[in-house]
Amino acid sequence: MAGLVLRPWRDDDAAALITAVGDPLLHRWTRVRAADAAEAQQWLGVQHAGRRTGSRYSFAVLDDAGKLVGNVALKRPDPAAEDAEVGYWTAAYARGRGIAPQALGSLTRWAFGTFPGLLRLQLLHQVDNTASCRVAVKSGYPYERTLAACDPYPLEGHVHVRDRQAGEPELAR
Repeated sequence: MAGLVLRPWRDDDAAALITAVGDPLLHRWTRVRAADAAEAQQWLGVQHAGRRTGSRYSFAVLDDAGKLVGNVALKRPDPAAEDAEVGYWTAAYARGRGIAPQALGSLTRWAFGTFPGLLRLQLLHQVDNTASCRVAVKSGYPYERTLAACDPYPLEGHVHVRDRQAGEPELAR
């Protein structure tokens, strides 16, 4: 598979976002909604605000032709904490091509390389989302434990964890 490009979301991604997230399966597993231009701009605004505050770093994932194929995000509600959460989604038309593990691997390297105090990344998914379970394990996030169901998720969830590896390099600043 050719390389992927991860870049911060831009306002002009709205049309591609609407196309990518109009998928019932994606609606089942995520809270991302963008049925029209207003919803797309609202979602993009949340991504921009998170980047400004340092609480969320969300990246559009583009294939080698420049087409939007997914999203990866580092969620750090407390930027001083040693742990954070990662999340991702892949557009229906791009699934089955190994995009999610590749993009998640890039995000993981970026997160550990950019934030020296970050020691642990968690990936959460509902227990019945077997595809996300496979992506997590394939991406170096082994299963750690099961969480009880809680709003807005009606089922139990899996927690997968990736710890910073000894000697993992920081990115040049």
